[in-house]
Amino acid sequence: MRIYDIISRKRDGFELTDEEIHFFIDGYVKDEIKDYHASALLMAIYLNGMSDREMVSLTLEMAKSGDMLDLSAIDGVTADKHSTGGVGDKTTLIVTPIVASLGIKVAKMSGRGLGHTGGTVDKLESVEGFNVALSPEEFISTVQKTGICVVGQTGNLAPADKKLYALRDATATVGCMPLIASSIMSKKLAAGSQCIVLDVKYGSGAFMKTKSDAEELSAKMVEIGKMAGRKMAAVISDMDTPLGKNIGNTLEIAEAVDTLRGKGSADLREVSLTLAGNLVALAKNIDYSQARSLCEKVLDDGSAYKKFLEFISAQGGNTEMITDTGKLPEAGIIHRVTAKESGYISNTDAEKIGSASVVLGAGRVNKEDSIDYTAGIILYKKTGDKIKAGDVIAEFHTNDEKGIAPAEKIFFDALTVSDEAPEKEELIYKVIR
Repeated sequence: MRIYDIISRKRDGFELTDEEIHFFIDGYVKDEIKDYHASALLMAIYLNGMSDREMVSLTLEMAKSGDMLDLSAIDGVTADKHSTGGVGDKTTLIVTPIVASLGIKVAKMSGRGLGHTGGTVDKLESVEGFNVALSPEEFISTVQKTGICVVGQTGNLAPADKKLYALRDATATVGCMPLIASSIMSKKLAAGSQCIVLDVKYGSGAFMKTKSDAEELSAKMVEIGKMAGRKMAAVISDMDTPLGKNIGNTLEIAEAVDTLRGKGSADLREVSLTLAGNLVALAKNIDYSQARSLCEKVLDDGSAYKKFLEFISAQGGNTEMITDTGKLPEAGIIHRVTAKESGYISNTDAEKIGSASVVLGAGRVNKEDSIDYTAGIILYKKTGDKIKAGDVIAEFHTNDEKGIAPAEKIFFDALTVSDEAPEKEELIYKVIR
């Protein structure tokens, strides 16, 4: 078998066999197949697409290219949730204790933030002492004992995906739906959980900018998971406007805790309950309405909050920062942002809001960058709200005074103010089960 023949077959629109896909992934990870060969094949896939069978085969080969986590030692049903990224998206901090308090075991590997999107690992590490670097044995033991464990992704989780993603980034093949779906799902399959709910965002603050693209990606990922023997659902939700009010690591921890105590933003509560309800429906094999009711009960009676405290403690976190979020580290400078004109906020560019938070220190431009856990933005007004000139519409939290002026410019560029209230956008567009 030769890579030359595989490239030419895909170039001419033929479907690749499982053996050909294995040959490509295995050879590429071993450096036996060169970047120029892989680039040609990626472009052929970009132009000609892949069948569902090819996508599943590619996903499984990428998943098997490194460590495959074996969760069979965990008693009960294992569950995972993945978000495609957004601004102010702290749903993992709320969904996982809801689900775990209903007896489902949540075994989750999460990433760090990059660019305008935040990362769950960074948010958890902003709690003093919290440890995301557990061994596989510690990970499984913690899930078994507590019902939740969230760790950083291992260096050898789906290494083929890591290599291919870097190459896609350099060869203008990132925006290929089969390759995007395989990339995400290879890591989810390698992580080992039986039930997976995907949180797929669309809009200005998301990777998928349109509903149709988000729906296509969701359908492909659900199909991959189903064909690989996993129980799957995808929740498609709006990310034109940041989720909740708080953006930034300690600020998002505080808002998540508020939500678990019944005081959070309505949009954050709704997305979290929709995700949790779908995950519980899969894990318990019950209908969504019944699962949703169970999730609402444990959120409202404090069970999920107690489970969150147990989770933080089990991984070494200082629970005093959770029981009293005023003890979380705070930024040295709090700058109030006031409205320049009166009217209604008719549109918000969530990506720009996220970029403003990065300028304040809350995120990374490069993976190696350090972040300021205390930096971020609190939004007092969002899309649809009426404002008057001079109203405080946001707070900037930072330790870098030089970042305030450029962040404020980006922030105001993100807002459109009109005389009339905008039509209300639906928060949850669709659920694919």
